[in-house]
Amino acid sequence: MIIDDNLLDEVTQKAEENPRLRMNFNLHDSLNAKAQRLLNVLLPGTVIPIHRHSHTAETYILLRGKMFVVFYDDLGVQVERILLDPKIGNYGVQIPLGQWHGVEIIEPSTIFEVKDGPYTPLAPEDIMY
Repeated sequence: MIIDDNLLDEVTQKAEENPRLRMNFNLHDSLNAKAQRLLNVLLPGTVIPIHRHSHTAETYILLRGKMFVVFYDDLGVQVERILLDPKIGNYGVQIPLGQWHGVEIIEPSTIFEVKDGPYTPLAPEDIMY
């Protein structure tokens, strides 16, 4: 498989048709895979709550678009705000295990996302409302 503009355009079209304004394209074989690798298209207006992963670090590499990754402390106070924008040379971020984070999408964005598997849904205590 080639990860090219055609594939990114296809996934973007599906995100545009999705009421959640996002769509992922899994590159791993199953939800039980030891590495969860995926393309994730995120459109402006998508809502992703502040959350953390208690079992894994997470890596984002921005392939196209522009977005902020925002880190928070345990009280929900913003502690760092990172602009990902290939045009200025900021391509990705490593999110440490247990770090509260969220995203703000500036323009349609596609990230390559990697987490340790197997897939684990977020537990209620790992979502900050």
